[in-house]
Amino acid sequence: MTGAGLTVDGVTLTAGAHRLVGDVSLHARPGEVIGLVGPNGSGKSSLLRAVYRVLRPQAGRILADGADVWSLPVRRVARTVAAVVQEPGADLDLTVYEVVAMGRAPHKRLFDGDTPADAGLIRSALTAVDAAELADRPFGRLSGGERQRVLIARALAQQPSLLVLDEPTNHLDIRHQLDILGVLRRLPATVLVALHDLNLAAYHCDRLYVLHAGEVAASGPPSEVLTSRLLAEVYGVSSEVTVHARTGAPHVTFLPDQDDTRDPASPGDASGPAEARRP
Repeated sequence: MTGAGLTVDGVTLTAGAHRLVGDVSLHARPGEVIGLVGPNGSGKSSLLRAVYRVLRPQAGRILADGADVWSLPVRRVARTVAAVVQEPGADLDLTVYEVVAMGRAPHKRLFDGDTPADAGLIRSALTAVDAAELADRPFGRLSGGERQRVLIARALAQQPSLLVLDEPTNHLDIRHQLDILGVLRRLPATVLVALHDLNLAAYHCDRLYVLHAGEVAASGPPSEVLTSRLLAEVYGVSSEVTVHARTGAPHVTFLPDQDDTRDPASPGDASGPAEARRP
């Protein structure tokens, strides 16, 4: 597994008359972890769908190591790009091991069985996501978090050069969020990942692209991108951005509205301010 260079060049995506993404450009060097962040509806998932060949661009190109992914044979794309999506579809009537083994399909001819090398890669992928003990369990009977880990293992077993993930930490508890993002950080593959948690993105990503209303509002290292002013403009929230004393990464604390005069002790207001969390 080696990383592929990724270039998104002036991509526009539409759904009927509605523009999802407009003239978006993005670049990832081989082996980088690139984070897509932004509010709901900003175009993150749409852009990822174009990269893993589900939503064809109306304009622009998407290149993996200089080759247009929309012009490549399907089999070659499957050997290059793996995706972990938010809605994987209907339950699979397979064991966890069989689901992860599907990741080896692009590297086989029709009706080829698993080799000892395949079996080793499958077991290694399950171990990487702390799911080795689930191997013989029916996939359809797993919890949401367990399914997510298994689908990530399937993508790892595929050994892609480019790994695309749409909110991979959804449904995961804190420990597994940190574990999974740590695995992605150590991969030789190039990783393009959409995340909601800005503190996780700040710690684990080399660079961030902030999408807002289908356009790139900012891009660069997390320390340059994550500012209180940007978060106010893009998310419409007040925040403080500091440098974490132990990690050196930006740390975002979201603040309540300045004009919120409600009594904190009053009924129905026990939640307090929400704070983004990070390792």
